[in-house]
Amino acid sequence: MDALVLARLQFAANISFHILFPTITIALGWVLLFFRWRWLRTHQTAWLLAYRFWTKIFALSFALGVVSGLVMSFQFGTNWPGFMERVGNIAGPLLGYEVLTAFFLEATFLGVMLFGHGRVSERMHLLATFLVAFGTTMSAFWILALNSWMQTPAGFRLEDGVFHVTSWMQVIFNPSFPYRLAHVLLASALTVAFLLAGVAAWQLLRGTTNRSTAKVLRTGLTMGALLVPLQVLVGDLHGLNTLEHQPAKVAAMEGVWQTEAGAPLLLFAVPDEATRSNHLEIGIPKLASLILTHDLNGTLRGLDEFQGAHPPVKPVFYGFRVMVGTGVLMGVVAFVGLGLLWRRRWAADALPRWLLWPIAGMAFSGWVATLAGWYVTEIGRQPFIVHGLLRTADVASAVPAPHIALTLALYCTLYLGLLVAYVAVVRHLAEKPEASLLPAGRSLPSRAFA
Repeated sequence: MDALVLARLQFAANISFHILFPTITIALGWVLLFFRWRWLRTHQTAWLLAYRFWTKIFALSFALGVVSGLVMSFQFGTNWPGFMERVGNIAGPLLGYEVLTAFFLEATFLGVMLFGHGRVSERMHLLATFLVAFGTTMSAFWILALNSWMQTPAGFRLEDGVFHVTSWMQVIFNPSFPYRLAHVLLASALTVAFLLAGVAAWQLLRGTTNRSTAKVLRTGLTMGALLVPLQVLVGDLHGLNTLEHQPAKVAAMEGVWQTEAGAPLLLFAVPDEATRSNHLEIGIPKLASLILTHDLNGTLRGLDEFQGAHPPVKPVFYGFRVMVGTGVLMGVVAFVGLGLLWRRRWAADALPRWLLWPIAGMAFSGWVATLAGWYVTEIGRQPFIVHGLLRTADVASAVPAPHIALTLALYCTLYLGLLVAYVAVVRHLAEKPEASLLPAGRSLPSRAFA
């Protein structure tokens, strides 16, 4: 492989590992706020146990997200120096805003949230939890503002190949930003929903339940059942926006090679860039046109109209189907699980094992959908790093390919080990007794609350 491909793979490996943890912390912060509020309102020990347990998961995820984010930022200088030289007037301030308004807020109040229970007032501790949750969301706001600008650039002028801001409002609130922000926030919430439900299901299967298990399971399944339909709606709006501003990406997602009216929705196919056609097509006639244009005979532009300026088709085509397929499976499991839980009068221990195993197995399904969607977004922008204006190849460094290959191998080995360790720690925490979840020096109440 040449240096450009290896540099792209290295950045992809870093972003793939990094994005897993903000995907958890963004929504988990708000879930922790809900648990904390419920504890203050009801004084039911179950909510305190839930808060204590998931605070540990939040802290672990936050730490790994920070460390991997630092590594990723260094690659702007080592592998992509041309990016900051050309786009630094826009990217630099947006990344700076993320640090000043989001990361500092999280870092300041995270310590109060983790270690302040019993040392500060209940109101102050609740406020600290809120500020941490707000900070994680603000972090997503600024990062997605930059990434969305790279997809649909606006509010700038080009001068000697360098981007200069003409309107910060247009830069931040660029055409794709609202849709992408909503899509990512919902993806984070669904990731957390199935992590909650999956861990609770695992505790039921292993016989390591505590008084928070039933409430956590109910919370996760309820979130999943409510948010999957909402994500479908937002995804449809996002797709229409992408069709307007990045038609080549949509053509790759749908495997449309020649412009056609009434394009079918391909459930499966094998795209072939050599022959510019698909093999083994299984599709539903005219459904792609209906979904994307809201017209059965709507016209979709084909990849042949974007010769030399369209993304590689296979990863975008298959990534989109993995994302959608995982989302559909999430919806089925959430609705079935919540329905059975309701019929069993919310008695989590009465759920059948044939249902608990799929719920537990999907604990990290949000990661699969998120990564697949991220690949569709980022690979779908190629060959540009700023869509239609700046090619990826034009901002790469001259680092020799063997050097990049060595560091890529080291990164992948380290990240694989950290990922296995993360899952193992979550499992270990899930199997610990409930007494370990209470603050030091604090005993369990004598009365067991529902």
